Amino acid sequence: MLRWLPNLKWIALGLLSVSLNAGAQQQFTEGKEFTRLKNPQPIESGAKIEVIEFYSYGCPHCRDLEEHLGPWIKKVPSNVSFKRVPVAFQAAWVNLGKIYYTLEALERDDLSAKVFQSIHSANVKLHEEKNFFDWAKANGLDETKVKDLWNSFSLNSKMNRAKTLATNYGVDGVPMLFVDGKFKLQPHMLPGLHKDIPAALDFLIARAKSERK
Repeated sequence: MLRWLPNLKWIALGLLSVSLNAGAQQQFTEGKEFTRLKNPQPIESGAKIEVIEFYSYGCPHCRDLEEHLGPWIKKVPSNVSFKRVPVAFQAAWVNLGKIYYTLEALERDDLSAKVFQSIHSANVKLHEEKNFFDWAKANGLDETKVKDLWNSFSLNSKMNRAKTLATNYGVDGVPMLFVDGKFKLQPHMLPGLHKDIPAALDFLIARAKSERK
């Protein structure tokens, strides 16, 4: 009997490998964990698969998603285009959207996690201009550039475009994500909520690639 023990070890490793592969190939069902838009929206990413997240820094659920989405964004492959679109369901969120586009223009998107932390953990009212300007300076941003961008034509144009996109996609809550203008994804539809979003995005990106062919 002892001569079979090494084989048992390899069987156990094989079962572990199968288990890991099954997890890597997590499946999601249309109409259950994600939905397909009746009216697909045009994309702006060309040959790349487009992923859009509608969100707000003021949304606690968006803050919770950031823990899982942030690391995924850093690993987005070259054939995928990811972009965020801020929404303004309330007056205070307008300036929070402007914060996002200011950071984007300064190529400091890396500060997004700190914006969430400042608002939801440190209770900093960043929607108030002075508070944001002080915060920006404290975080190493050029105060003059920040103030120039704040009310610039380009930034206001992006805010108007964001509003149009949210209307076209029928966004009535956040966070809400779309893949290639046709698949809608929301954390509350997933068994693991926010932590399942990266796997669901990977699944839908592969699905979108397949459908393009």
